[in-house]
Amino acid sequence: MTRATTVRAVLAAAVLLVSVLITLTMSPRLGLDLQGGTRMVLQAKDSDTAKADRESTDRTLEVLRQRIDSLGVTEPTLTRSGEDRIIVELPDVQDPRKAAEVIGRTAQLSFHAIQGPAAQNDDRADTKTDTGAGDGPALPDEQGRSLDLGPSRLSGAGVKDATAVFDAQQGAGWTVSLDFHKDAGRDWTRLTGEAACHPVEDDRRRVAIVLDRQIISSPQVSPSVGCNVGLPSGSTQITGSFSADEARELALLIKGGALPLPVEIVEQRTVGPTLGADAIDASARAALIGAAATALFITIVYRLFGALAAVALAAYGVISYAALVALGVTLTLPGLAGFVLAVGMAVDANVLVFERAREEHAQHPGRSLRSSLTAGFRNAWSAVADSNVTTLIAAGLLFFLGSGPVKGFGVTLAIGVLASMFSALVIARALTEIAARSRFVSDYRGINGIAAPGRVRTWLTRRDPQLMRSPRRWLMISTALIAVAVLGIVVRGVNLGVEFTGGRLVEYSTSRPVDVERARTALADAGFGDAEVTTAGAGDLSVRTGELDNDGEHALRAALAEEGGKTTKVRDELIGPSLGDELRRNALIALGIAVLVQLAYLAVRFRWTFAVASVAALVHDVIILVGAFAWLGRTVDGIFLAALLTVIGYSVNDSVVVFDRVRELWAKARRVPLATIANQAVLQTVPRTVNTGMGALFILTALAVLGGGSLADFALALLIGICVGTYSSVLTAVPAALLLERSSKAPPPARKRAPGRRSGTKASRRDPLDNGARV
Repeated sequence: MTRATTVRAVLAAAVLLVSVLITLTMSPRLGLDLQGGTRMVLQAKDSDTAKADRESTDRTLEVLRQRIDSLGVTEPTLTRSGEDRIIVELPDVQDPRKAAEVIGRTAQLSFHAIQGPAAQNDDRADTKTDTGAGDGPALPDEQGRSLDLGPSRLSGAGVKDATAVFDAQQGAGWTVSLDFHKDAGRDWTRLTGEAACHPVEDDRRRVAIVLDRQIISSPQVSPSVGCNVGLPSGSTQITGSFSADEARELALLIKGGALPLPVEIVEQRTVGPTLGADAIDASARAALIGAAATALFITIVYRLFGALAAVALAAYGVISYAALVALGVTLTLPGLAGFVLAVGMAVDANVLVFERAREEHAQHPGRSLRSSLTAGFRNAWSAVADSNVTTLIAAGLLFFLGSGPVKGFGVTLAIGVLASMFSALVIARALTEIAARSRFVSDYRGINGIAAPGRVRTWLTRRDPQLMRSPRRWLMISTALIAVAVLGIVVRGVNLGVEFTGGRLVEYSTSRPVDVERARTALADAGFGDAEVTTAGAGDLSVRTGELDNDGEHALRAALAEEGGKTTKVRDELIGPSLGDELRRNALIALGIAVLVQLAYLAVRFRWTFAVASVAALVHDVIILVGAFAWLGRTVDGIFLAALLTVIGYSVNDSVVVFDRVRELWAKARRVPLATIANQAVLQTVPRTVNTGMGALFILTALAVLGGGSLADFALALLIGICVGTYSSVLTAVPAALLLERSSKAPPPARKRAPGRRSGTKASRRDPLDNGARV
């Protein structure tokens, strides 16, 4: 066994051991749909500067969402109820009182000059406010001494970022570091410069930092700072003998911003999961059946090496699950479904390697199995790297620019990509290289799975279809599909779910206990299939649905009465969308920037024509998927959003693999017409495309048939998206690139010098499009 193989085997064993330990010793954080959580109802109140209407309540909701994300609570649900109430649902919150304290804080931050000690019995703290004009309030500092403050010179709106920092060098302990915006930084320099004009130890040389009318820190300007010079405008630190938790809490309050309106917690209770045990069990069974079918499929196609890849995929599942648990990512049912789907899609890297190894073995029959496998890993590296880098770019931007479920999807996607690359390039490679050293495996072609070309490749070699002879024909078909999808969106409309439109939240008390799953079944039979049912408090049932008139509410109550006897309405409120305007806007901005960055990356790594064609195929897939759901009348909700993001990543990944082969073949045969090159590249990558798609389809079909409920819609969206994405990566992206290249005057890519070849030596020329035949 070579040294490299030994290193891979040891690294794989170490990572697996750590992952198993994490899996056995740490519990996952489960979302509201799997475990339930804490529900709080907040009442917004009028302030001096804003009235508690719908618009200001929505702004308050978005600030609260940022705070909750900073608390580490992912996948929360926030909705506006009526004009001035906000419902906050937090999954798996360990300390609801701490969360309530942070959420309810107004977090009005201001910076003041100090005029000196306040006079005795000064009651101005009760009668004056820091409005930014005139004298400021008198407030006690950290030691309890009352200080007379000047007007507010700088507000929390000027703070760009806030982080908790442990200052060991200065002995200050935990502090909060503030970074200012440009204009606010100049105000800070001016404020500290004026304070520096007073003598050392004079109270007027201090600057008061006030949070919610309480001085949290009043540091003195250093003696080294000159009068009217001030501190640098970039940043400063808040000191105050904070504990680690206090510093982090203060940082997130400042970073999240002040609430536009003060809020009061009027209700807090524990709610049950939105999905019952039967639905969760059905989904788990579907996931296991689908994963087993995928493992069986790859074993049948690639024999022993396929079985080893299936072992690597199982290891991938353990590693990625351990990473999710260790990082504290909240697991929801769609997230788990996406996690299981990633197991099916993670087979892609293994399929790429095995198909390249088959090509190498067919072109060089005398080469050893180990050499063919090594060449397969080497030649597949660029496609694996480019496709995963583009996906990581999207995941990173969705995490940093998105919020709520979009941010959570970015985390899950990034972990899945990194774990799949480790599974394929370290674990699977170590296992297959060890097996390839066996003479028994090398000698028997029917065992290793590499020596035989495969049925799809054999069929394509025999038929040799000329798919790229008329690229305009395929683009016309794609245009027609887009037209049909747009027609569905216009004619049928998009059936937006309650997350986008808002709806009605009704709570009922029943005379007999009712199981949540039975309640869901009763409502579905009565025509309320999209209703979300949870337990609320002591045996009450909470039903969240879309637009519902009074007749519909009576029908809903009657359906519950058949199961629970006398049913009394406890609460009835209209609620706003949990995926509000700002969240949707941020998601679209994050997605748009992700697409532009991917476009730039592909343009650098490939050609601008290939990059534009890949993005065009992506847009094609998104429009068709939305149009298909419009024609089918399916609900477009948060789960559909997760599926749509998955399809986008899959579409780019597929196109990159095809264009990577086009680039490789074109660099070797620059005088061959590009249409011929593209046709051969498509035929060579079709086996990979088919086998990867089949691996994903097994799991999705199981989820669609056995998962039930909203999970079936999730699987259906991905089934449509993967089928359309497979088509577009071959028959939309490649034809579009051909037409763009015809109008472009850029030269073909430079040919890479073969390793070991010296200038001036003679060598027989090989046609890269003819499987190694001499010309």
